[in-house]
Amino acid sequence: MGGAFLAAAVLARVGGRIGLPTIPLFILAGILLGPHTPGVVLVGDPHELEMLSALGLVLLLFYLGLEFHIDDLKAGGKKMAVAGGSYLLLNVGAGLAFGFLLGWGTSEALVLAGVLGISSSAIVTKVLVDTGRLGNPETKPILGIIVVEDVFLALYLAALQPILSGADSLSAALVDGGKAFGFLLLLALAARFGTRLVSKLINTRDDELLVISFLGAAVFVAGVSEWFGVADAIGAFMVGLMLGSTSSGERIMKLVHPLRDAFGAIFFFAFGLSIDPGDLPVVLWPVLAAVALTLLMNVLAGLAAARIYRFDARPAANIATTLLARGEFALILATMAATAGLDSRLSPFIAGYVLLLAVLGPLAAGRSHWLARLLPGGRPPAGPGAAPKPDPEPASGPEAVSLPGTAEAVPGRR
Repeated sequence: MGGAFLAAAVLARVGGRIGLPTIPLFILAGILLGPHTPGVVLVGDPHELEMLSALGLVLLLFYLGLEFHIDDLKAGGKKMAVAGGSYLLLNVGAGLAFGFLLGWGTSEALVLAGVLGISSSAIVTKVLVDTGRLGNPETKPILGIIVVEDVFLALYLAALQPILSGADSLSAALVDGGKAFGFLLLLALAARFGTRLVSKLINTRDDELLVISFLGAAVFVAGVSEWFGVADAIGAFMVGLMLGSTSSGERIMKLVHPLRDAFGAIFFFAFGLSIDPGDLPVVLWPVLAAVALTLLMNVLAGLAAARIYRFDARPAANIATTLLARGEFALILATMAATAGLDSRLSPFIAGYVLLLAVLGPLAAGRSHWLARLLPGGRPPAGPGAAPKPDPEPASGPEAVSLPGTAEAVPGRR
């Protein structure tokens, strides 16, 4: 574990000097020090870091829930639903069509629909933090799309699980799906109506007790969610949604920040451990085709969201590039597909696709002004060496979005 932290830190420091994002470097550290590459093998079995990796994912989504308040859902729910629905329609639909075109099978096509259709909440959160865009106007629809994706994810997994697990009958499949949907509804009601009670239970002046309380709540609900057939990350997100609206929300954000960063790095490192570079050439062309398709669909989705929110080309480009990366959900599906005995090409395809977009996504997000020049309404470059237009100023007033990890107060944040 210590070696994993140090390797990730060293590579991230080196990459930072040449402008590379940290996420693909954490993944690269896992690949280089894993069992599938020659040289030093730091971790021989990726499952040895499975619990720490799961904790990293839980904390990343818990933090995202802290950022996204119930008030945000009520204030812009219709626009978020339309933007998120448009994103899913374009990307999941394209993923399903792509899966059938590959001809690997119906179950494989259903898995690929989710792999190509759902953004990585972990990477999106990290990109927003790294690029300093959490105060930008377009961040609210980005987070809204992530929430819609997370809700869809819970429903999708509940529907897909009986298919992949080979449920004995239709009634068994309906029971499994109903159990997941019921628990998801319970979490939503708790987040909507239980904030006042939760605030009284968790409020304390002692930081030590507060850390133990919110960490225990996030991990416990994540575990129970998984038992009910809902992704553990969704449970952690809902806990963050509840706690973010309490009187302790601001303190929790500051206290969880270093935990999120540390165990988030382990999550991406553990992902790298599972990748065997030798398997990638077999699925090279399908991976490249899928990446090109995802790029196209994200640009169209970014334009659609910009039209809904009346943004210009620059925010549209930011939306398209920030949501580009795929990650933890695709890895969950890869694990499910392997357990269900689906086509053996599926796992290396997902690994190559996710790795490539994990690299391209943060890089594209940091250079979104290039894409903005090509979009309708974008300004052409002023000439060689022209400085890119800076990101929009943070929003102010009731529509402002909070800034994690910063000291400044944000208007509109309660």
